[in-house]
Amino acid sequence: MRANLPKGVGGGPQNMQAMIRQAQKMQEDMQALQEELDAKEYDVSAGGGMVSVKINGKKEILSIDIKPDIVDPDDIETLSDILVAAVNQALKQVESTNSQAMEKVTGGMNMPGLF
Repeated sequence: MRANLPKGVGGGPQNMQAMIRQAQKMQEDMQALQEELDAKEYDVSAGGGMVSVKINGKKEILSIDIKPDIVDPDDIETLSDILVAAVNQALKQVESTNSQAMEKVTGGMNMPGLF
């Protein structure tokens, strides 16, 4: 019994080879983009600019700058809260930028395990 497939479905060896080449190209593009994103650096501040965090695309904190005015030995909790907010904001910015850039390469396809 032979299945009647619409034209272009199945397509034989040439179609399969073209799909493989296209997938390889997409993977190469994604790898190059990931390297570019990993090297990118972001500066994020919180607490009205009193705390600044520098982070890279690999989500590694490069530096934290704390203005002396925010340091109050009697209120360490506020400084701690501002630090947490700054780091979380920096992480979200990296995630958002990486996700948007990858969507452009993949056309919005969800490919678990590839990135």
